[in-house]
Amino acid sequence: MLRRVSAKHIYICSPSSAVRDKAAVRRGIKRLQALGHDVEVDPDAFTSHMRFAGDDATRLAAIHRAASSGADIVVTTRGGYGLTRLLPAIRYPLLKKAVDKGTQFVGLSDFTALNCALFAQAKATSWQGPAVGEDLGAEEPDEIMLDCFEDLVEGRGEGSGWRLPAAEAQSRFREARGVLWGGNLAIIASLVGTPWLPKVRGGILFLEDVGEHPYRIERMLTQLLHAGVLAQQKAILLGQFTNWRPVPHHDKGFKMATVVAWLRSQVKIPVLTDLPFGHVPTKVLLPFGVPVHLAVDGRDAYVVWGHRH
Repeated sequence: MLRRVSAKHIYICSPSSAVRDKAAVRRGIKRLQALGHDVEVDPDAFTSHMRFAGDDATRLAAIHRAASSGADIVVTTRGGYGLTRLLPAIRYPLLKKAVDKGTQFVGLSDFTALNCALFAQAKATSWQGPAVGEDLGAEEPDEIMLDCFEDLVEGRGEGSGWRLPAAEAQSRFREARGVLWGGNLAIIASLVGTPWLPKVRGGILFLEDVGEHPYRIERMLTQLLHAGVLAQQKAILLGQFTNWRPVPHHDKGFKMATVVAWLRSQVKIPVLTDLPFGHVPTKVLLPFGVPVHLAVDGRDAYVVWGHRH
């Protein structure tokens, strides 16, 4: 369902993998235009070079064009792979200047690398949220995702809430405050030991991934654990870990619940699950690098950040 909202300048670019489903991206563009937005598509948004949306120089230029566009919102066509190759060459002061002027950078999956580096290098905030292709360009976009994107466009989003599994219900009200950050687990783990991973102390870390078997999830969490990243957080929020294949004859009962139980045995902070975020249709938008208030009341969990405009 289309909603008429205040017209914004939205810039669309492809900083990671090449667009293969061009029809979905074009649907997303038309959907944004139908809402009345001024949609500017980067000239190289549909470029292809091997698995990338253009060579490194092409994709780097696209990021800098987006930052110089004066757009209200910059959103990517898709995730994939490619941003970690660009991190040393990105002009972070240019992106921070854009953020300070009101540009909101939005993406997920591989975009986590830019979220992290932008905060680590320039203390500039950004967003984890939908891509134009798989989300805004879906045949039937998820209503919750659209509502959250509309909140971002209108500048009225103040937080998100979700329902915890019954086993995680809190017998008393609990809360924590810290900087919200996170995203794709594989990307965050790959940045350990580099200048691009933020040193967030007392943070609230949210994680998701796709196509990774639980033992790989555990291995990446182990890396964050041994690197001291997890010990510096006040809470861990686990989103959706999807599209992996069990190996019944070998796993012998090892599954995602096993990983969650192990993680809780290793840390002394709350580990909450079922956050509606990841490579799934129903996803909330989450600010990266913003102080938030996490509260849990029974099975109801809330992350509140207030107005961002």
